[in-house]
Amino acid sequence: MHLEQEFEVNSEDLFKMDREHVVYSWHSQKDVKPIIMDKADRIYMWDTDGKRYIDFCSGLLNVNIGHNNEHVKEAMRKQMEKFCYVGTMFGSEAKAKLSKMISEVTPGDLDYVFYTNGGAEAVENAIKTARAYTGRHKIYSRWRSYHGATAGAISITGDPRRWSQEPGMAGAVKYFGPYPYNCPFGSETAEESGRKALEMLTTQIMLDGPHTVAAIFMEPIVGTNGIIIPPTSYVKGVRALCDKYGILLVADETMSGWGRSGKWFCMEHFGVVPDIITTAKGVTSGYVPLGCMIWSKKIWEYFWNNPFSGGLTYGGHALGCASGIANIEVYKQDNLIENSEKLGLYLEKKLLELKEKHPSIGDVRVKGLWACVELTKDRETKAPLAGFNNSIQNVAGPLMKILYENGLHTFCKWDFIFISPPLCITAEEIDESLDILDIGLNYTDSLL
Repeated sequence: MHLEQEFEVNSEDLFKMDREHVVYSWHSQKDVKPIIMDKADRIYMWDTDGKRYIDFCSGLLNVNIGHNNEHVKEAMRKQMEKFCYVGTMFGSEAKAKLSKMISEVTPGDLDYVFYTNGGAEAVENAIKTARAYTGRHKIYSRWRSYHGATAGAISITGDPRRWSQEPGMAGAVKYFGPYPYNCPFGSETAEESGRKALEMLTTQIMLDGPHTVAAIFMEPIVGTNGIIIPPTSYVKGVRALCDKYGILLVADETMSGWGRSGKWFCMEHFGVVPDIITTAKGVTSGYVPLGCMIWSKKIWEYFWNNPFSGGLTYGGHALGCASGIANIEVYKQDNLIENSEKLGLYLEKKLLELKEKHPSIGDVRVKGLWACVELTKDRETKAPLAGFNNSIQNVAGPLMKILYENGLHTFCKWDFIFISPPLCITAEEIDESLDILDIGLNYTDSLL
């Protein structure tokens, strides 16, 4: 049976329809004025008026392989011819194969996969796992972190998106991690910042009672709170603390995984194997929603004899798993992990050149194709230009307007400009993107 399209609308009608019916996240709805996108390919997107944008943020840091990949689309078509979904009580070829492929690229013995719809649900189930495995209730997570918007995930988030949801989950405890550029402990080097943060965490656990702490959650590199890169000694020190006190170490690799940092998983940079990884985003590059909680062997062995109390209707969705299989194949066939590492070095070089040119840049932090430009009013004092939660003035809004006008999509907030292009980007395309960012930075310089 052929079904005719119900109606066709122009771009103005689409915008009107959107604003009359669609609810957007994190904003007062009266302030939302979305660009309506029509199509995308590789690193580019086009709106309904035909204007092209460079996607310098990989959607929401998830379209790692790039848009409109034919290999992934073909894999999804083949799965759809068999079935899109069966109940979670059944196995499927796609679910079994993807789980095996994930186990082959995760560090250490992280070989056991529980599927979710996205990163926040992976975090929720990791919280339940840690509490069941240890018999303890406290969940440690750092200030300047983001773990998701669901009830437990937002409770362990350490940024302002948590405020409106407080009081949150009982047992959520915050700790300070290292922030080498603007250390809360007055450190002058990255190593000193890591050492002082580790000393503070050690003291906090002692005062809180190690026997009450189920897990320490950490983004290996802090994501939407500034791409804050810790020293290796700090990450190893947290692992040692967990081993000493029987605390589980949970690495939230929702953003940092799948080649974003130049490794399959970011924890590989530090030579540390966590007990649990939570991830999503790049496992399917957003072609289909899918998330994962990945257990180490000791967690698996505990739940071999003890029931795991968790389940989602769409866990291990066959179409999502087929997309995940094809994504991993693209990562390997197109050498995207290696490209992220190689072009990350090129991106860092070009961003440091911009720093020399623009006095509003205080710091540049890069790991793979994942970077943050932190703005400042004064390089000597490191005084903020916008301030925490845009508390001084809204810099991100006008800056993003300039970038969009010039055909560049990236993510800006507070004093941070985030850069996370699809891993298939070329050096020439990085140059084109940074030429537009250069225009935007003239605006931030004018605020000094």
